Amino acid sequence: MRRLLSILLTCLLLAAAALPLTAYAAPTQELTFALNNVPDGIDPGITNNSFASPFLFNCFEGLVTTSTADGSLIPGNAESWTISDDGLTYTFTLREGLKWSDGSPLTSQDYLYAYKRVLTPETGAQYLNLLTDYIVGAQEYYEDAAAVDGLGIKAPDDRTLILTLKSPAPFYLSVLTMWTFFPVNQATIEANGDQWTNKPETYITNGPFRISENLLGERVVLEKNPEYYDADSVKLEKVTFRYILDLSTALMAYEAGDIDGTRGFPTSEFQRIRANVPGLVIKPSYGTTYYDINNAKAPYDNPLVRKALNLAVDRTAIIEEVIQTPATPAYGLNAPGYVVDGEDFVDGRPTFGMGPTADVEGARAALAEAGYPNGEGFPTMHLSYYTNDTVKKVVEALAAMFTENLGITVEISNEDWAVYYANVIAGNYDVGAMGWSADYLHPMTFLPLLATGDPNNVVGYSNPEYDALVEKARSINDPKEAMEVMRQAENIATAEYPLLYMYYGSQSMLMSPKVAGYYLDYSGNVLLKTAEVTE
Repeated sequence: MRRLLSILLTCLLLAAAALPLTAYAAPTQELTFALNNVPDGIDPGITNNSFASPFLFNCFEGLVTTSTADGSLIPGNAESWTISDDGLTYTFTLREGLKWSDGSPLTSQDYLYAYKRVLTPETGAQYLNLLTDYIVGAQEYYEDAAAVDGLGIKAPDDRTLILTLKSPAPFYLSVLTMWTFFPVNQATIEANGDQWTNKPETYITNGPFRISENLLGERVVLEKNPEYYDADSVKLEKVTFRYILDLSTALMAYEAGDIDGTRGFPTSEFQRIRANVPGLVIKPSYGTTYYDINNAKAPYDNPLVRKALNLAVDRTAIIEEVIQTPATPAYGLNAPGYVVDGEDFVDGRPTFGMGPTADVEGARAALAEAGYPNGEGFPTMHLSYYTNDTVKKVVEALAAMFTENLGITVEISNEDWAVYYANVIAGNYDVGAMGWSADYLHPMTFLPLLATGDPNNVVGYSNPEYDALVEKARSINDPKEAMEVMRQAENIATAEYPLLYMYYGSQSMLMSPKVAGYYLDYSGNVLLKTAEVTE
C-alpha cells in the first residue's frame, strides 16, 4: 500500500511539473495597428506623403536601410558598396538570390528601371529632385530621355548598380534609404499601369511584408513575405492596419484592447495617458510643423504680410494649451537634431522677431507697413487644413490669434488629405496646415522645400541667392563648412518669412507592452521587420 501511494505521488508530481510546459502556447504573431490618415497613394516612385510610410517601409527595401535596433544605416538589398576617392561614384553589389514577393528574381535591372521611371515625366514623381539634384544626367534625362546617353545610373550586370553623382554629397547614402529609391517590379507595372498598387496580387514587393488584403479607407492587411532574403528575422505573420481617423475612437479601441497600437490620439489626453495608460512611446522628432503661406498670391506675396502673421502667433499657447504634447517653438525650417562636432544646426540661429509669445505691436506694425493698418482692407484669409482633430484645434487657435492680434477676418475650411494636398500643389489656398518630417538626418532634407522650382516647394518662394547657397552646400565635403553655408541659406529665407513657423514636436504613439522589437524612427516611421508579440 505504501509503495502504491509513493508511485501515485510521484506520478502527480511529474504531471504537475509537466503541466506548464504542455499548457504553454506561443503568442499568435499578429498585430493590429490604427492609422489616422489615408495616404494619397502607395506607389514608392510617386508619393511624398508620409501617411504612406507604414506600407512603403514595411513592404519594400532599398539598397541601404535602417537598423531596427538603433536607427543606424545598414546594408539592405546591397550586401556591400564602395565609394570612389573623389566621392562621385557609388558601386553597389546586390545580395545573391534576391526575389520579389511573387518569387521572380530581383536584379540591378529592377533598380535601373525604378530610377528611370522616377525620371519619366508621366510618372509624376513627387521626390524627383532626390535624383535630379544629384545624379549625373538625371535632369537632362527627365527633360528628354532620348537625348541622354550619359545617365549616371548603370547596371552592368545583375548584381551591380553604379550611381554617379554630379558633385560629392557625403550624406547621399542616407538619402538612399528613402522609398523613392526602392525597386519596383517592371512586369506588374507594365501589365497593370497605375492600378498596380490597388490589388494584393499585383502589388509586388521586396521587403519583410507583402499585402494580402487592401480595402483602402478601411484596412490594409500585411503578411510575412516568405521570399524576403532575411525572412528568418521577421516574426510577425500578420499586420492589420486599420484606418481609424477619429483620434478619440482610436484611443478607445486601444484602451479596450481591440487594437495593439495607434499612431495618434487626442493631445488633450496626453497627460492622462502618460500617467495611466501603458504603452506610451515618445521620441524626439527631426521634423517641423509649419503652415504654408502662398507666396505667389496677393497679399501673401508681400514679406511684410508674412512677417505680420509670424509675429502674431503665440507659439507657447499653442503648445501648452492646444497640442499639449512635448514641443518647442519653431523659428526656422530646420529642426534641431543635426549635430556637427557637438554643435546643433539651430544653435545661435536668429529668430527674426519671432518669439514664444506673440509680438502684437510688431505684428501690427508690419501689417500697417504692408498697407493694412489694423487689418483695414485686408482680404478675408482662407485658413485651410486636412482632416485631423489636433490640426483642427490648432487652426481654430490661429484664426483667433489673427483676428485678435491683426484685426483680419479668417474663414476656416478642411478637406480630406488627398483633396487638400492637391489644392495646395495647385496653389488653391491662402494659408494651410503642413509640416515636414525629415527623410534623412541632414538639413538638406528641409532646404529644397524653398528652392526655386523644386517639386516640393508648394509655397512659391524663390530667391536666387538662397538657391545658390543650397546648391553650393550639397557639394561641400567638410560637414562643418557645409553647415555654415546651409545656415546662411536658411537665414536668407527666414528673413522673408516664406512659411508660418509653428513648433518642433516629438514623435509619440501607443503600442501594447506585449509588442517588442519594433522601431520608431526620428520621422515617425514605424518599422516592424523585427517586431514580435511576446506574451
